[in-house]
Amino acid sequence: MSGTITVGLDGTDHALAAADWAADEAERRGASVRLVHAWVWGPTDVVYVGDRAAEERWARDALNEARARIAKKHPSLDVTTELLVGDPVPTLLTEAAHAEMLVLGSRGYGTLTGYLIGSVSLHVLRQATGPVVMVRRPEVSTRRHEPGEEEVVVGVQEPGESGDSVLEFAFTAAAERGAALRVVHAWSIPTALAWGPGSLYLADQAGALARINREVLADVLVPWRDKYPGVEVIEHFEIGSPSEVLLHSSVRAGLVVVGRRSHEAGLRRLGAVTHAVLHHASAPVAVVPHD
Repeated sequence: MSGTITVGLDGTDHALAAADWAADEAERRGASVRLVHAWVWGPTDVVYVGDRAAEERWARDALNEARARIAKKHPSLDVTTELLVGDPVPTLLTEAAHAEMLVLGSRGYGTLTGYLIGSVSLHVLRQATGPVVMVRRPEVSTRRHEPGEEEVVVGVQEPGESGDSVLEFAFTAAAERGAALRVVHAWSIPTALAWGPGSLYLADQAGALARINREVLADVLVPWRDKYPGVEVIEHFEIGSPSEVLLHSSVRAGLVVVGRRSHEAGLRRLGAVTHAVLHHASAPVAVVPHD
C-alpha cells in the first residue's frame, strides 16, 4: 500500500508525537509523510511573536524540527513540508480529503489540542471526509507492553451498520502491525422492554438476546476474516455502556478505531462513544467516517 499520511503541526509536543506516530505508520504502509502548518498572519495570533516575518520563521522552524526528528529515526522515509496560508479548519479539511489519513496531536482528558484556540481539531473531526487520527504525547508512566502484545481495538456499536470503511481501516491496521484485532460490541436490553410487565421473563431471555447479537456480529465479520486471514480476531461482546466497555477493552490497545456517521450533512457533532474515547483513551484514536 502507498499513499500520503498528512500531519497537522502547531508547534506543541503533542503535534511532535503525532509526527512520530505518522512516521512509524508510514514506514509500515510504505507511504510518504506530509507535514503541514496552516497559517494566517495576525499580530495577536501568537502572543510571543510580534511581526509577520518572525511568525513565519517560527512556523517554518516547527516544520523543520519535525522533519529532522523523523529523518533521524526514518532516514529513508519520504517527508515533505509545506506552510499553508489559510484558515486552519478548511485547510486541514482539504488536506484530509487528499490524504490516506490526517494525523493531529491530542491533549486528551478533556481538551483536544487546536492550532490556537483549541477548537480546530474538533471541527476537523466533525467534518473530515477521511480518517483522522488523534495522538497524545506519551507520558513517562504510560502503559508498556512487549512487542506483539498490543492490540488494535475497534468499536462496533450496531453490527452491520458501522460501515465497511471502519472495519477496513481496523483490519488493515492490525494486518500491518501483525497485531490481534479486538472487535468490541456493547449491548443492553431495550429499556422499554426491560421495564415492562414481562421484564422478569426478558431477564430470563437475556441469554437468547445475547446469542442473537453475537451471531449478527459474527456474520458481519465473516467477509473480513476471509479478506484478512492472517489477522487474529477477538470478538469482545459485553453488556454495559458502550463508552465504558470500549475504554475498558482498550487497556492493551496500540490503536483504537471508532466510526463517525458522515451522511447526515447538517449534523456537526461527534457521537457520545467517539467523544468519550477521544477524551480518555491513552492510545491513538482513529476516527473513520462512514455512511
